[in-house]
Amino acid sequence: MSTISRPQAFGFGPLSLAALAALSLQMLPTETAMAQAQIANTSSASSSPAEDGFRWLEEVQGERALAWVRERNAKSTQLLQARPEYKGLRKELVEILNAKDRIPQLRRMGPWLYNLWQDEQHKRGLWRRTSLAEYQKTEPQWETVLDLDALGAAEKENWVFGGAQCLAPDYRRCLLSLSRGGADATVLREFDTQTKQFVQDGFSLPEAKSEVVWADENTVYVGTDFGPGSLTDSGYPRVIKRWQRGTPLSAAQTVFEGEAQDVAASVYVDRTPGFEHTLFSRALDFYNQTSFLLQSGKLVQLDLPSDVQTNFWGPRLLLQPRKDWQTGGQTYPAGALLLTDAAAFLKGERKFDILFSPSATRSLAGYTVTRQHLILNISDQVASRLEEWDFSKPKPTHRKIQAPFPGTLSVASLYDSELAKDELAERYLVNYADFLTPDTLYLAQAGSDDRQALKAREPKFNAGGMKAEQFFATSKDGTRVPYFVVSPPGVKLDGKNPTLLYGYGGFEASMRPWYSGGYGRAWYGRGGVFVLANIRGGGEFGPGWHQAAVKENKQRSYDDFIAVAEDLVKRKISSPKHLGIMGGSNGGLLVGATFVQRPDLFNAVVCQVPLLDMSRYHKLLAGASWMAEYGDPDKAEEWDFIRKYSPYQNVKKGVKYPKVLFTTSTRDDRVHPGHARKMAALMQSQGHDLLYYENIEGGHGGAADNEQRATLQAMEYAYLWQQLKR
Repeated sequence: MSTISRPQAFGFGPLSLAALAALSLQMLPTETAMAQAQIANTSSASSSPAEDGFRWLEEVQGERALAWVRERNAKSTQLLQARPEYKGLRKELVEILNAKDRIPQLRRMGPWLYNLWQDEQHKRGLWRRTSLAEYQKTEPQWETVLDLDALGAAEKENWVFGGAQCLAPDYRRCLLSLSRGGADATVLREFDTQTKQFVQDGFSLPEAKSEVVWADENTVYVGTDFGPGSLTDSGYPRVIKRWQRGTPLSAAQTVFEGEAQDVAASVYVDRTPGFEHTLFSRALDFYNQTSFLLQSGKLVQLDLPSDVQTNFWGPRLLLQPRKDWQTGGQTYPAGALLLTDAAAFLKGERKFDILFSPSATRSLAGYTVTRQHLILNISDQVASRLEEWDFSKPKPTHRKIQAPFPGTLSVASLYDSELAKDELAERYLVNYADFLTPDTLYLAQAGSDDRQALKAREPKFNAGGMKAEQFFATSKDGTRVPYFVVSPPGVKLDGKNPTLLYGYGGFEASMRPWYSGGYGRAWYGRGGVFVLANIRGGGEFGPGWHQAAVKENKQRSYDDFIAVAEDLVKRKISSPKHLGIMGGSNGGLLVGATFVQRPDLFNAVVCQVPLLDMSRYHKLLAGASWMAEYGDPDKAEEWDFIRKYSPYQNVKKGVKYPKVLFTTSTRDDRVHPGHARKMAALMQSQGHDLLYYENIEGGHGGAADNEQRATLQAMEYAYLWQQLKR
């Protein structure tokens, strides 16, 4: 199935729930090579760039900047690793992250299920594969395709696996991406999964944020850093070229171009037998795109509003408008899922069947397809339900799927559209988890409620006596904001419970319940209360919930978060002395803005890989790609609303702030580490007490392997217990 949608690969793409559970982070969209352009002065800025005495900390590898980082790291590690909780926490977190019963995350390629596995022996991971029949066994046999640790040792590089684009239908030839230290920029090499060797004189690219797709066995479409003018302002490919095997990259022919102000140009090749096509797109911003279909050697623009996400599914076309759409004499609501005949649509027909229509409490969290079925994943008051459309007969039929409730369901198809005959064409995977129930992965059959449990995680903490509840807070403008509270046994409503409030609130990313052995051992199991806020800016209730808190309305995310915190105090679940907040990436901006606005409300802040200097975010790395979310600081009228919440411009001397822990990564080429560095330096210059830790590796996830993750998380929990314990 081909997809034209929001440029998740190029932006604040949030992590999967599995990654979230492992990292305790939720992250932002991708950035590119650091932009050194100077931001224009604006008279309305409360702290103009000319007054920024810490600009030198934006020099990622600058000697002076790294010396500053090492000095702060030494102080923070000395303090936090000396805490009585640290050693035990780290030991338990390593055990959880390396647990043998983790459910291997799968990607089907032909007869194989591929997985990247990291543990104490394989810190960077084994890229491995097995069959579905073998995977169903209690202890499947895996075949190693590539040992990342051995490769890194042989080449004296700190390689982190960055993914693989493999050519169907045999999936032998792959375009393998390797990242140094976990950065988004990768080195690309052609790899043979049969010989398990890199292809001599095969396709290869130096380190860059590249877009590469197979056209055929001897041809690829490539977008990369071709030199001056080839990248967008966000640092992603602006130009797509067609590159023939055996020829230098300089001989590749340009076939598609975007504009410098776009987020990126991209290409998708769909090889579904009988419905082959190639699609090019310009991501105009993070939520809008213009798409083109290659027909008879010419590019034909799809006649669609730029906010409509479009998926080809064999002879069908699926569309999701992000705003109300009037066409063909009818209005289709934002967040709906529409179906039409692809050939008829391309000829100008505008007749659509509505497969899903949102309500005030129900939104479409996602969908997946088999050969003849479409599975809807619906968020119902932030709990998952599944429904199914059957297209195996002339008249489609709809039914509800009986599945576990009320936690989080994740669905992934095993259907391979590029295989003419596929025995798994009607099979799909379903994973269920909630805060207190470990993940179970099922093999499901479309058209039936029958499911076979493939893998289940063992409980990582004793959930006896614990409870998970949903409450609602009332925000400043009267909006009801849901949030979840996970409580340890015997919690008393005395305002003294150590409480950690987590949020994200951006880019239409939904915060749904997940099972975390790390939180269970390090927080609930030690008597802490965990709270997950479903604030505006997220996608819990569809596009409208997100669009209510962007640009000039971004403050609503912070108002919602504050309202949840105040409701926790009102209910006597916690109190400011025992209440802490945590967020990463856009969530780092959330907690940064919130503690600056309401320092009286919190006693701990874990601010991870954050955005903080909103006067310069669009000049650093991929920041320009997020202006549809925040606005353009170079425009006086937009800077006027951004400056009111930008943490770096609003933190003040003489105000009593909670002792903040800032964390980031030198190798984060998505959100510039200068944000955290400069905020920490500014606050220290104002006399505020804080902690700062910057991992030299790790990329936007903050860590490159499980050892690093455990160290970082143990320091964070040690800090939280220091600040919030009774």
